[in-house]
Amino acid sequence: MKTNVFVKNLAKQIKTMRVRGAGEIARQAVEALKITAVRSNAKATDDLTIELEAAAHTLLGTRPTAVSLPNGIRYVMYRVRDAATKTTDVNMLRKVVIRSSNEFIENSRTAVDRIGQIGSKRIVDGDVVMTHCNSTSAIAILRSAKDDGKRVSAIVTESRPFWQGKLTARTLNNLGIPVTYIVDSAMRYFMNKADKVVVGADAVAANGAVINKIGTSLMALAAHEARTQFLVAAETYKFSPETMVGELVEIEERNPSEVLPEKERRGLKMIKVRNPSFDVTPPEYVDAIVTERGVIPPQAAILILQESFGKIPLEELMEYRTIPAIEE
Repeated sequence: MKTNVFVKNLAKQIKTMRVRGAGEIARQAVEALKITAVRSNAKATDDLTIELEAAAHTLLGTRPTAVSLPNGIRYVMYRVRDAATKTTDVNMLRKVVIRSSNEFIENSRTAVDRIGQIGSKRIVDGDVVMTHCNSTSAIAILRSAKDDGKRVSAIVTESRPFWQGKLTARTLNNLGIPVTYIVDSAMRYFMNKADKVVVGADAVAANGAVINKIGTSLMALAAHEARTQFLVAAETYKFSPETMVGELVEIEERNPSEVLPEKERRGLKMIKVRNPSFDVTPPEYVDAIVTERGVIPPQAAILILQESFGKIPLEELMEYRTIPAIEE
């Protein structure tokens, strides 16, 4: 069955980064499943399930590193499949999609606020916090710290090639938090002026390794060398269940024109441009991961994964992962 136009358009927006940010990608994907169910003309549960599967697999083919996307889809589709074994009422199944989608979206938004509250306890009055890219969870920690009456300031990297650091700097400025905006390559130069580093995550592996915006591992290395505390703010739906069985998180590599425009590359036959969007920070460079369930050492990531995904059959976990888009 072909994927509906709404899902196709959203998939294109995610792939071209018009919709971006791990949390927002997950919420939009889950919302797309809900809209698919609401708009469906299916008369039987099997037909509705097929439509939802088609939508899910189209969305899974967009951004391979954002584990939040397949985890959001798993959250809904696991409940859909379970309900489909218990009812033949298509309207009842539709209600399951709507309810589980709303639950995931609400929980994901609540998680950010909770991370802010928990993480702000790690910030002390007068702290200078360095951050990278544009993490809503990292920003939530700084916002909560300021709301608690602490004087905080930030050092924000530009985060090339999409300049997400500009979004972070603007948001913090609007919150009344002083910002020093720097080029990515200056992160070590300014590291000794930072009291802490707080970054987000696109994925957390079972061993506690953190996959985040390219440059994060360099920031962690610089923080380790400078003995600056390195904290990761990550909702638990960004933890990767595939890594429990030895699967690796795929690192997305994007179009080289994002780094060097095509017209500038013409005639430069000896130049090859590489554009990975993410890198992997080893767990030994991470002091703690702040989640909505509390602060954990990176080595405890496996416990979060077992608690979150232990009831889902392995074959279903492996089915709902980022995959090449279905050809229509």
